[in-house]
Amino acid sequence: MDVLADLDQRVAGCRACPRLVAWREEVALTKRAAFADWTYWGRPVPGFGPPDARLLIVGLAPAAHGGNRTGRMFTGDRSGDVLYQALYDVGLASQPTSVAADDGLELHGVRVTSPVHCAPPANKPTPGERDTCRPWLVQELTLLRPTLRAVVVLGVFGWQATLPALAEAGWGVPRPRPVFAHGARVPLDGLDLFGCFHVSQRNTFTGRLTPAMLRDVLRDAAGVAGLRHTK
Repeated sequence: MDVLADLDQRVAGCRACPRLVAWREEVALTKRAAFADWTYWGRPVPGFGPPDARLLIVGLAPAAHGGNRTGRMFTGDRSGDVLYQALYDVGLASQPTSVAADDGLELHGVRVTSPVHCAPPANKPTPGERDTCRPWLVQELTLLRPTLRAVVVLGVFGWQATLPALAEAGWGVPRPRPVFAHGARVPLDGLDLFGCFHVSQRNTFTGRLTPAMLRDVLRDAAGVAGLRHTK
C-alpha cells in the first residue's frame, strides 16, 4: 500500500476546523460564475507529487476557486499558472499548465503541498488553523524523509509553519529560527531549506516576484536535491 496515498486520503476527509469546513463547502455550492458547470472538490486538498520526491514545495493554502475547485494544489488559478510554468521551464514538470486533476500533469521528483489544506476566507488562515493542520505536514515530511533533500517555501506564512513541522519530523532546526527572505537558504540535516516569495497575484503582478526569480530558486533547490531534469 502507498502510505503517502493513504495520508492524502485521510487529509481529504479532515473536518477539524469548523470555520474552514463551512467556508470551503459554501464556496463549493455558490461557485464562481465562470465555473458554474464545475462540480467543486470542496474538501481539504492533499499534496500532489510522487512519494519519493527529492524536492518539496510548500505554499500557504488552496485557493477558493483553484485547488478548492479542482482538488489539486495550485491548480486552476493564476498562482498555479506561474508555479507550474516555472517548474516546466526548469524541467521539473511534464507540461506548463495545471488546469484539472485529470489533465495528465506529472511532476519529476517534486511534490507540492501546503501547511493549511482547506481554502480559507480571504486567503488568510488563522494561527490556530495553521497549528491544527500541522500534524498533516509533519506526517508528510516524515514519509518523505528518506528521499527529501530540499524544501522551497513560498512566503512567510509557509516559512513560519514549515520550520516547526521540520523540527517535529526530526530535522535539527537552528534557534533562533531563521528569518524568511526571498533567496534565503538554510542548511539542515541532509536537507536545504529555501525561501521564495509566494506566487500570489499581488507578488507576480507587481513584479516583486518575476518568473526568472522563481526559476532561479527552483534551479538551486533542484541542484541540491540532485534532480537531473533541470534545463
